[in-house]
Amino acid sequence: MDSKIIDGRMVAGQIFQKLKDDVSKLDKKPCIAVFLVGDDPSSRIYVNMKKKRCDENGFDSIITQLPGDISQNDLIKQINKVNKNKSVNGILVQVPLPAHISEEAVIEAVDPQKDVDCFHPYNLGRLMAGDPVFLPCTPAGVIVLLDYYGIHIHEKRAVVVGRSNIVGKPLSILLLSRHATITICHSRTANIREETKKADILVAAVGKPNFITSDMVKKGAVVIDVGINRVEDPDSKKGYRIVGDVDYDTVIKKCEYITPVPGGVGVMTIAMLLENTLRAYNLQNIPTRI
Repeated sequence: MDSKIIDGRMVAGQIFQKLKDDVSKLDKKPCIAVFLVGDDPSSRIYVNMKKKRCDENGFDSIITQLPGDISQNDLIKQINKVNKNKSVNGILVQVPLPAHISEEAVIEAVDPQKDVDCFHPYNLGRLMAGDPVFLPCTPAGVIVLLDYYGIHIHEKRAVVVGRSNIVGKPLSILLLSRHATITICHSRTANIREETKKADILVAAVGKPNFITSDMVKKGAVVIDVGINRVEDPDSKKGYRIVGDVDYDTVIKKCEYITPVPGGVGVMTIAMLLENTLRAYNLQNIPTRI
């Protein structure tokens, strides 16, 4: 089977261009504040990527680097200052956080109107109720890719492997809202291979390199790989390479569409983050609050 590769970079590039055009017409630049706690190398890379995309597309960004031993209360105080800053439209706290800080408490400290990650319980509740203010970035990026390539969701069987609040659960809600029949698999799912083989649309979001193998995929399925994993590679100058949750080289021979890693879902996440920031800007500059 000749699989079609879903080009996330190309789709995101079109979104970035539209965002840049829209922002150029505004009186001031939308602004996102990013909190980076500690020195996690991957988190630093992600934050730098987000700043780069902001700069390229006319958004302002404020990066606040905080020590890894900052107290939870002091971090929340920093967030509250930005909540009150009217020049900041979106707030993002880069995760993971140090073990002594509750991610739940920090997420709830963010003003829901500035919660451009769509992590706050208020925004997740609105999503569940079918009346979202923001869409969670990675799940929204997946839906945009499916739509762009004309992949029908309606009445399809979708299997999502992974039940995180960031991807698995909200993506399942978005697929359900488009009339797919949903199965969520996780670490306690019995006979997971039997579930994944039923999928017309299979989404891998478990954080385990090459977890989905060809014997877990139905012929002709659409495979969306959300995973971003580092694996050792002595032949690489960096000593590692980036792979997804899907064994790409074998699965591509069996599926109809597939997202590569990198170059698939990852860049779409940043595109959706900037879309949410622009939406937050517009909401905050009209009289009615959410």
